[in-house]
Amino acid sequence: MVAHVDVADADFADARKASKPRHYGIWPGIALTAAIAGAAYGLRQIPFVGVLSPMILAIMIGIGFHNLIGTPVRAREGVVFAMRRVLRAAIVLLGLQLTAAQVAEVGASGLAVIALTLAATFLFTTWLGRLMGVERGLAELIAAGTSICGASAVIATNTVTRAPDEDVAYAVACVTVFGSVAMFLYPLLPQVLDLAPHAYGLWAGASIHEIAQVVAAAYQDGPAAGDFGTVAKLSRVMLLAPVVIVLGLMATRRAARHGHGAGRARPPMPWFVLGFLGMVAVNSVVTMPAELKSVIVLVTTFLLSMALAAMGLETDIGKLRAKGWRPFLLGFAAFLFIASFSLMLVKMTA
Repeated sequence: MVAHVDVADADFADARKASKPRHYGIWPGIALTAAIAGAAYGLRQIPFVGVLSPMILAIMIGIGFHNLIGTPVRAREGVVFAMRRVLRAAIVLLGLQLTAAQVAEVGASGLAVIALTLAATFLFTTWLGRLMGVERGLAELIAAGTSICGASAVIATNTVTRAPDEDVAYAVACVTVFGSVAMFLYPLLPQVLDLAPHAYGLWAGASIHEIAQVVAAAYQDGPAAGDFGTVAKLSRVMLLAPVVIVLGLMATRRAARHGHGAGRARPPMPWFVLGFLGMVAVNSVVTMPAELKSVIVLVTTFLLSMALAAMGLETDIGKLRAKGWRPFLLGFAAFLFIASFSLMLVKMTA
């Protein structure tokens, strides 16, 4: 009788052990996201593909991999790590691409154009999103990506909006499509709109979505427009910090007002944003060699590409399709608004 009980207990213990999920650690997922980021860099060597940033290519590859092959279970923990920890580290490093002196070069009027454009675009997009029936989280992600700095703003903003991964992928798709349209369209317009290089650079920096897209579009009008457009865009990136902080506070208050648990409402401050501002301060007082800066830019972009690859590996195309056309139309409306509103301000201050 005792032996029978021992066998049963052993069988029960074996069953419990088998039912427990295996712990693989973060490295399989880290390796997978790094491989996808590396593939994204490789694809940029193909003619015409190089106009897309590695971040955009990484999320495209990740989505394709997940929906055609499937994200391995053993990679899950590392994929989540890349979406959270790697992303935050990359945003902190992003601060090393900007100095207070560069912000000063833009001037008071230029900074006013950038700040007013960002605020107006964000408010317009979220307001129109409510009017169109687009989910608040998705509308906020599209608003952030359009008004601040494309894909990196989308994934940074999602640390406080906590929208589903499909919303993140949809928002990234929107800002990629319309930012690419701007990249090809803007260089045709300086003469038509009677914009001097300085004014054209400010317009591009204040309204085009991604840093790489601004660089590609602004330098088409010469080095003066390109240099000023790049600095204007980096100044706009700096505003990512206060926007994410404000959205975090709003999300906290909203959660408390609706009686959600303290766990939902706990983090009012995204601390990595303070790290970003700290790196801006460091870069403003410490002169780094050009070679070191280029390595930092490469590492930052690679880490952001890993984070976006992780987003892709969590994205179901079926769920994306279920979102319909309304968020895409919202992204288009936001693109038209930021282009026209910033142009009006540039003309007024020129």
